[in-house]
Amino acid sequence: MSTAALPLTRLSVNQQTVKQLSLPELADGCAKEGIPAVGLWRAPVQEYGVERTARLMRDAGLTVTSLCRGGFLTDTEEAARARALDDNRAAIDEAAALGTDTLVLVSGGLPPGSRDLAGARERVAEALAVLGPHAEERGVRLAVEPLHPMFAADRCVVSTLGQALDLAERFPAHQVGVVVDTYHVWWDDQAPAQIARAGRGGRLHAFQLADWITPLPAGVLLGRGQLGDGSVDFRAFRACVEDAGYDGPVEVEIFNEALWARDGAEVLRETAERFTAYA
Repeated sequence: MSTAALPLTRLSVNQQTVKQLSLPELADGCAKEGIPAVGLWRAPVQEYGVERTARLMRDAGLTVTSLCRGGFLTDTEEAARARALDDNRAAIDEAAALGTDTLVLVSGGLPPGSRDLAGARERVAEALAVLGPHAEERGVRLAVEPLHPMFAADRCVVSTLGQALDLAERFPAHQVGVVVDTYHVWWDDQAPAQIARAGRGGRLHAFQLADWITPLPAGVLLGRGQLGDGSVDFRAFRACVEDAGYDGPVEVEIFNEALWARDGAEVLRETAERFTAYA
């Protein structure tokens, strides 16, 4: 296992980590801290303007490592499925315009009244079959992100890297791969083997870090911790992804109201410091 600190050249700060910052403030803050890359989210990008955001990031010398998020592909009603596909095509186009090759997908939860996890996952596969060729045309990869099982009912029926790879491997690797997010998979003793499997298939499309802290807050989705504050062994995960051939950006994505209440420039600085200490 590597114990050497990662250089800041590998760091990407996901926009949600410092969502209190506007896009211009994010770009300026990253430049000041020597952070070379960012992961962006669709809503603030749309509000600011996709092309305008792309220019802002280029002018700041920042690489956009990913766009979040597409997905929510589990509806059973035909019109809703058509709307979801249209929205995901738009997300792919936005990713291409921003200059990133990675669109993160969160599959969606069970439709109201349903208990059919297998059926919901199959509908995700059907959607990927439609979206994959469109993504390939735009030079974008779809990265399926498994979420912790506590989100299976309402947010993501894909709970493990194994399930994510079972979906992705139906399609070419340059169309569909997976995200390894430590917050969601740190507990899974099968994660190292599945990371190796993803590496063999060329499907490790993104690597994200956030810590698991306890006690969990009331809003569990907002319970991600700053690196070093919780239970995750980041360097063990880093060794797994590096052994699997991944040498791309390492994105810190934290949803945490306490961080959002602080000065955003201070959080950026702390994130860079924690990255070199723990990643």
